[in-house]
Amino acid sequence: MKLAREPDAVLLRLRTSCLALPETDEIVSHGIPAFRVAGKMFAYFRHNHHGDETTAVCVKTTGRDEQEMLMEADPDLFTWPAYIGPSGWIAMSLAADELDWDHVEARLLSSWRLAAPKRLAGI
Repeated sequence: MKLAREPDAVLLRLRTSCLALPETDEIVSHGIPAFRVAGKMFAYFRHNHHGDETTAVCVKTTGRDEQEMLMEADPDLFTWPAYIGPSGWIAMSLAADELDWDHVEARLLSSWRLAAPKRLAGI
């Protein structure tokens, strides 16, 4: 993974995608932008977090099997995030010049559904 050339533009696009989902909001958590649904985290934006030289969004997965499958299928796109990986999160690179935002938004929706209350998760 690597740093995005224009992290502010990447964050703006990510923010737009996250906040378009029902009952979402943005807060700062551990010094970084974080997105919640009904008060539960579903995405974190990281840019050079603790000097790791990457720009990524961290999203929830169903657990270790899904994390391993994603990292094996596309190790340039998915990596194990520091601190939150053991809790079922995966880091998805946002640094590609031709980023597939449809793919990013699909992962955001999956993460949102995992965090959302049952009354929302079926949306």
